[in-house]
Amino acid sequence: MGTFHQNITEWSGKLLIDRDGAKIGKLQDVYVDVETDEPVFGTVKEGFIAGRHLTFVPLGGVTLGPDSLQVRVSKEEVKAAPNIEMEGEELSQHDESVLYHHYQLNYDPPPTPSGRRLARR
Repeated sequence: MGTFHQNITEWSGKLLIDRDGAKIGKLQDVYVDVETDEPVFGTVKEGFIAGRHLTFVPLGGVTLGPDSLQVRVSKEEVKAAPNIEMEGEELSQHDESVLYHHYQLNYDPPPTPSGRRLARR
């Protein structure tokens, strides 16, 4: 697990490709689980929808390449993901829950004051 984290700060700007090798876009920010510090989602710079919406891509089980990160989902799943509007740095608990469910990930809010599971790194 240690090797996973050493480069998380260097992931920004790497190309995200889907499980079939199709280009999704460049990784902008990484969001980690506040309890485990594991990377959970990344946002893609050039979202499929213009404007302030961010496109979130799950990073669980990501495969690190020399200049790309291959995720386990398809480009179609990413395109179909809910559009999240950012308010400040954090997602709302509702948006987190919607994202987790879209990608069929288990979601339970952590017992933190904010009740949010994700934090931007």
